Amino acid sequence: MRLIRLAKIAWVSHRFGLDLILLDAEPSGRLAHLARRVFFWRRSLAPRGERLRLALEALGPIFVKFGQMLSTRRDLLPTDLADELARLQDRVPPFPSEQAMALLEKFYARPLSSVFAEFDALPVASASVAQVHFARLPSGEPVAVKILRPGIRRVIANDLSLLDAGAALLERIWPEARRLKPREVVAEFAKHLDNELDLMREAANCAHLRRNFLNSPLLVVPEVHWDWCGRTVMVMQRMIGTPISQIEQLRRQGVDLSQLARAGVEIFFTQVFRDGFFHADMHPGNIFVSNTGQYIALDFGIMGTLDDNDKNYLAQNFLAFFQRDYKRVAQAHVEAGWAPKETRIDEFEAAIRAVCEPIFDKPLKDISFGRLLLRLFQTSRRFNVVVQPQLVLLQKTLLNIEGLGRQLDPDLDLWKTAKPFLERWMAEQVGWRGLLANLEREMPRWAHLLPQLPRLAHAALSARSDTESARQRDDLARKLAGYRRRMTALTVLTLVLALTQIALWLQHR
Repeated sequence: MRLIRLAKIAWVSHRFGLDLILLDAEPSGRLAHLARRVFFWRRSLAPRGERLRLALEALGPIFVKFGQMLSTRRDLLPTDLADELARLQDRVPPFPSEQAMALLEKFYARPLSSVFAEFDALPVASASVAQVHFARLPSGEPVAVKILRPGIRRVIANDLSLLDAGAALLERIWPEARRLKPREVVAEFAKHLDNELDLMREAANCAHLRRNFLNSPLLVVPEVHWDWCGRTVMVMQRMIGTPISQIEQLRRQGVDLSQLARAGVEIFFTQVFRDGFFHADMHPGNIFVSNTGQYIALDFGIMGTLDDNDKNYLAQNFLAFFQRDYKRVAQAHVEAGWAPKETRIDEFEAAIRAVCEPIFDKPLKDISFGRLLLRLFQTSRRFNVVVQPQLVLLQKTLLNIEGLGRQLDPDLDLWKTAKPFLERWMAEQVGWRGLLANLEREMPRWAHLLPQLPRLAHAALSARSDTESARQRDDLARKLAGYRRRMTALTVLTLVLALTQIALWLQHR
């Protein structure tokens, strides 16, 4: 099966002349000239952007997603390629409407006319793994019905097996690749793709994000209609808005694009640092703008999560970057275990400064994050920094955010926009609010441990003096000492909080 897939990839690449696109980049042009002479029957090929888009569509969903990400990188791609790849965001060829309706009737086990009051057979959007139709529920409420593409699981499984085989081969023939953990990266990608193929999971993601931003002035998330949902079908509130890629239409509607760009940055950092749950597929085809200027999020198949350690590490690094404290950036890498303990902090600091210092005080239009990431990669390789697979989605989302920012407001200063939010978030984590929140989280644990102290003390005092009992007694004594230290810390915290409250009360009298 893999050989067949490899053969198809080679055939599609040859059919659409992708080799010429690569060879044209060779400075002398000799290889491209030779290829054109050998394959003389390909002289009447379509423009290269169209050929690349058609090839990615022919190769399937994983390649389409790759093209979607590339389409946001207009600083790295020629305009003709970027414009053509942008069509992949919501114009993937749909599967037949008759097949979609048959799938729905099989899923609901009854005629479609008894499920929906109205159903539009013409799809309104077609993506790499599903397509969307408009409909009305029996109550008359307008909804969007998302249907998984038939046979998509088998296609994705084949492509993922090829990616895994390629990653394993890369690790074997290139020792440097082991540090980058390509197989783990592929496994992380596979996990999220598997999640995307379960529309019940996507519906749950949608509901979670909606709950996080309920009544938000910045972001609107559709409501899920659970009674009509399943693994292959998702029904949600129909959202009306303008695709964020239609810049001129947004201007005609009076939308403040600069404010919209700043709001997008705030939404991203809110999802990452406040919630640890973020939309990880934020290409322009998945984002609309309402007539009130709010973002409308769509397609919740790929969501990223971060634990508290990741959030704290990232926040410290962002703030250190904003403050140009490169020593702190280097120390954070070592403390997190991303760089070896024996790393020379001063050398690592100097290398990071050389990469980052040139980009500050520049608007977004003058910063190439593609080149910045390349230089950071080279620096990381020099200092044996280990790639963290759980953050691959976050890195991808940052690229999407940059692409959107460039389209909306090329003069957006990403650093100045994000810095106040991060400073506020860090203050809430390490200030009094953070202290009270941590104390509130720890109280149930203390309530469980406190009643056990008399029993542990009695067990420690009455333990027998033989070898096994001595070992047990020492263990119990250590536990008791630990509980005493925690009790002391809790007492001190309680006293500090009480004194603080008294001081605040006296100040306001």
